Amino acid sequence: MKDQVKVTRALLSVSDKTGLTELAHVLARHGVELVSTGGTAKAIREAGLAVKDVSELTGFPEMMDGRVKTLHPRVHGGLLAVRDDLEHVAAMDAHEIGAIDLVIVNLYPFAQTVARGAERDEIIENIDIGGPSMVRSAAKNHAYVAIVTDPGDYGELTRALDENDGATGLAFRKYLAAKAFAATAAYDSMIAQWFAFADQGQAFPDVLPVTMRRGDTLRYGENPHQQAALYLPVGPHSRGIAQAEQVQGKELSYNNFNDADAALELVGEFRDRGPACVIVKHANPCGVATGASLLEAYRAALACDSVSAFGGIVALNAPLTREAAEAITSIFTEVVIAPDADEAAREVFARKKNLRLLLTGALSDPHRPGLMLKSIAGGYLLQSRDNGRVDQDALKVVTRRAPTERELADCLFAWTVAKHVKSNAIVYAKDGATAGIGAGQMNRLESARIAAWKAKDAAERANWAEPKTIGSAVASDAFFPFADGLLAAVEAGATAVIQPGGSIRDEEVIAAADEAGLAMVFTGMRHFRH
Repeated sequence: MKDQVKVTRALLSVSDKTGLTELAHVLARHGVELVSTGGTAKAIREAGLAVKDVSELTGFPEMMDGRVKTLHPRVHGGLLAVRDDLEHVAAMDAHEIGAIDLVIVNLYPFAQTVARGAERDEIIENIDIGGPSMVRSAAKNHAYVAIVTDPGDYGELTRALDENDGATGLAFRKYLAAKAFAATAAYDSMIAQWFAFADQGQAFPDVLPVTMRRGDTLRYGENPHQQAALYLPVGPHSRGIAQAEQVQGKELSYNNFNDADAALELVGEFRDRGPACVIVKHANPCGVATGASLLEAYRAALACDSVSAFGGIVALNAPLTREAAEAITSIFTEVVIAPDADEAAREVFARKKNLRLLLTGALSDPHRPGLMLKSIAGGYLLQSRDNGRVDQDALKVVTRRAPTERELADCLFAWTVAKHVKSNAIVYAKDGATAGIGAGQMNRLESARIAAWKAKDAAERANWAEPKTIGSAVASDAFFPFADGLLAAVEAGATAVIQPGGSIRDEEVIAAADEAGLAMVFTGMRHFRH
C-alpha cells in the first residue's frame, strides 16, 4: 500500500457546485486530466478548462434521462483496480481501463427535495445511484484513490496536492474514505426513513434508520468523568434547542442542553397565550406563570420557588425586553431562551458575559408529531412524542360541584405544566401561575406534600399572608390511586382538582372530594414523564 499517490486523472460529478471551478483550476494546475458528467462538465468548460465527458471514457452515451452514465467497467474498473496486483493491471490493459486517482462527488439533493414538498415522482428521481456507487468504489480502494464528498474538504485537498507535488497521502485518503462511507450511509438512511415514514406511513419499521451529524463536542457529560457530544439530525427535521442561535455566553454543557430543551418544550405550550415564563432546574419546572408582560410573568414564576431558580434556565414565549432582561439578570441564571431580544435587552445581557442567551425564532408547535428515542442497556426504546392535549370540552366533571370559571382556567394551566414535570407529578396553580410543584417522587402523596411545603416556604420568604395553594387548583399527571394524595391537596388549600381518572378507587377519591367540597374533573389522559 503506497503512501503517496500521484493524481493524474480525476472524475468530478457534483450536485452542489460550491467551489467546483476553483478546485478544477487547482487540479488543472497540477496537470490532472479532468473527466466529468453533465452539468458539472459544463461548469468546468465555462471556467475555461479542458474536460473529458464520461461518455468519451466509457464509449457509451449518457442514457435513460441520465440514470445511466457512470455505471460502467471503465469507471468502476478505474476506481477499484489494485494498482500493484499484476492480474488487475493486466485486466486494465486488456480492456483499456485507465486508473482514476481522485473522485469528487456529492449526491443528488434527496433531503432538500423532500423538504420542499416535492411530488413522489420527483423525490424518486432524486435518489442517486451512480454517485453512491462511485463513492463506495473509490472509498473501498482508498489505498490508491482519494474520494471527496464534502466541498468543505476542497481546501484540505488543495493543500495536500500543493505540499506533495500533486499527490495525496494515505492518512488523508483514509480520512476521506471514512467520511465518504458516512455520507453514503446517511444518504441511504434518509431514503429509508422517507420510504418507511412518509411514503408508507409505518410507525415502527422493522429496521430503524437513524442518521445524525456531530454538531459540537461538549466539555463533558452529566458529570465531569463522562464524555459527551451534540448530534444533529440529517435531513428534514423540526427546529429545537439544538438549532437555537447562541448570542453570547459560555459554551453550552450537556446539562444546559438537557435543561434548556425541557424549558423550551414547556414554554412552547404557551406560544399563543400571551406573555409566559418558564424556569427550569434539573429538567423540572420550578416556576411557570403567565402575565400582562414578560416582566410580570417572570416575577410570578420566580415567586413559586426562588431558591431552586438560582442557577436555573429561563424560557420566555415572546421577544425579550429591557425590563425583563434587567429582572432576569438580577440573580444568577445559567441560560435564557427567547424567540428574540431587542437591542436594549441584548445590552443588558452583554454585562453578564458568561450568561448564555439563546434565540430560537418562532416556537415549535408543542402538539407536532415526532418520535422519541431512548437508550437502555442492550437496546433502544422508541415512542411517539407526548403531544396529547385536552380541551375544555373534553373534561368530565365527576363531583357534585363543578369548577368555577377561574378554577377551570387554573386546572387547565396546572395540567399543562404537569405534563412537563417528572412523575409522580403534582402541580398547584392559581391565577395563571404555579403555586407549588412536586416532582419525581416514588408516590403521589409525597409529591402533593412536597409541592405544598414548597408553597409554604415561598410564602414565608415573601411575607405573604398565606401560601398560594390556598384557593388553588391542583393537577396530577396520573390518577390518584388512593384518596390520601387528594386529601393532602385539600389540606394545602386546593379547591379544584384535575386528574386523568381511571383508578379502581375512583369512587373513593370522588367521595373524598365531595366531602371536602372540591370540584374535580377527569381528563381521560395521563402524562407520565420519566
